[in-house]
Amino acid sequence: MGAVKAIVEALSIPCELGGGIRDMGTIERYLAIGLEKVVLGTVAVKNPQLVEEAARRFPGRVVVGIDAIGGKVAVEGWTETSGKGAIEMAKRFEDMGVAAINYTDISRDGAMSGPNIEATAEMVASARIPVIAAGGVSRLEDLVSLSKTGVKGAITGKALYEGTINLKEAIRLLL
Repeated sequence: MGAVKAIVEALSIPCELGGGIRDMGTIERYLAIGLEKVVLGTVAVKNPQLVEEAARRFPGRVVVGIDAIGGKVAVEGWTETSGKGAIEMAKRFEDMGVAAINYTDISRDGAMSGPNIEATAEMVASARIPVIAAGGVSRLEDLVSLSKTGVKGAITGKALYEGTINLKEAIRLLL
């Protein structure tokens, strides 16, 4: 918690965090230290009631992370496949007040192979919740292609570290 708080305090941009958040107390503590949003993944599959309660208590501050492979939701740090369809899961949260869906095609995450445009477009078309795309974004063209699907944003990590995407250029191009 201390490291997260130090990062939030050091930055002047909104921050969100996901991974291992499993209860309301943890959600409350993270939001109280200044995080803009929390991302709930495995717990959204295993305890959707917690997501609903958190979204009600913290409007606009709860995101559901849907990590999928072959259209099926992966959980527990991608070590298990739940058997639930990614779109089916997104639809389950449509009326709960969730701020967004972070949709990751884990077969492409970190691979620098380009995002799964088709699956992302299907998620955007099927869900009434804003979708943030992740997985495989490696160049500006990927961001342009994703923007045409109607996503509200994209997550990229390795491309920034590797220098294949210039953040300032990407922002200028897309905003």
